[in-house]
Amino acid sequence: MGIAGLGVMGSAIARRLLRRDRVVRVYDIRPTAVAALTQDGARAAESPTLLAATGVVILSLNTADIVQQVVFGPDGVLSAAPDGVLVIDMSSIDPERTREFAERAAKLGAGWVDAPLSGGAPGAERGELTLMLGGEEEHVERALPVLGAVASRLTHLGPAGSGQLVKSVNQVLVGCGFAALAEAAALVRAAGLPPRQVLTALSGGRADSALLQEFFVKFADADLSPTGRVSNMVKDLEAARDYARSAGVPLPVTTTVAELHRWLAAAGHGEADNAALMHYYASLEVRP
Repeated sequence: MGIAGLGVMGSAIARRLLRRDRVVRVYDIRPTAVAALTQDGARAAESPTLLAATGVVILSLNTADIVQQVVFGPDGVLSAAPDGVLVIDMSSIDPERTREFAERAAKLGAGWVDAPLSGGAPGAERGELTLMLGGEEEHVERALPVLGAVASRLTHLGPAGSGQLVKSVNQVLVGCGFAALAEAAALVRAAGLPPRQVLTALSGGRADSALLQEFFVKFADADLSPTGRVSNMVKDLEAARDYARSAGVPLPVTTTVAELHRWLAAAGHGEADNAALMHYYASLEVRP
């Protein structure tokens, strides 16, 4: 199989597949990212076109425009003899653009499954991602053996774009949850309380959640080791707002949280981990 896009998520997915003894061919515009994966056993592709020969190509890219270029551009995955190729887009992009891409791929004889994820790089490394799938039944069935290597929960939600729409719902919950965690962590730090003991006290109560368990101590310690990027959260929350606006649904909390993340990006923290929300609390020293 092929993988285009070797950021935090794409690299984690590739490494997981390699550990499951899959033959993986990789492409990224950054030679260093490709080199890091070839050291782990992946094979390098000089262009997205060369990934098509694998039959199944996973995308882990930042925006719909990049997806369009990588798949349909002059050297794109489907630029030559694409018949029978299955594209699995694990990026988080706009549902409408996804539907357009799926229709365009179908005209070329290729399949398309949108499979946005939740669980971050750690979930991919453990094979415990949650995937929201959109696409034709036959294409989803073909994608399942591949995606089952990186995910423990897979839900087919409907035609192309359905997975991306549910990912927007997921990001509303996660993004707003991150903002709440940052404020709670700031209170804990200001009081000088031990974060791990606070987490123990909250575990099992109504405030408990997977988000709390995975990220509360990380936020309280201002640990910026990468699990996700601020810029990606801005993109995802804006996609949710755009859809909500078209559907006439007000999202006041999501809008506020989107602007908090936008402020961080404008301040130069777009590539930082989501724990960079702790930068709002100026009296706290955040590890670089």
